[in-house]
Amino acid sequence: MTKFSKLYLQIINSPQNVKFETLDKLLRQHGFNRRQPKGGSSHYIYYHHELHDVLTIPYARPVKAIYVKKAIAVIQKLEERSESN
Repeated sequence: MTKFSKLYLQIINSPQNVKFETLDKLLRQHGFNRRQPKGGSSHYIYYHHELHDVLTIPYARPVKAIYVKKAIAVIQKLEERSESN
């Protein structure tokens, strides 16, 4: 089992108290790009070229569980899509 798959399973099993940096690393490992809107916003926007979904995650420590669950759902959707192709 790789380091990232262990991290992914850890986040799935406990979506509370996830650091922003950890979630960022996981999303970027799965091919997501990120950008931060100008104007002093603390939110980061994640997008993937294969999906129409866009994730907006605030920079906070820890990240709220609802944002972590949304990120997990989008990653699972991406994995399902790659398995069907």
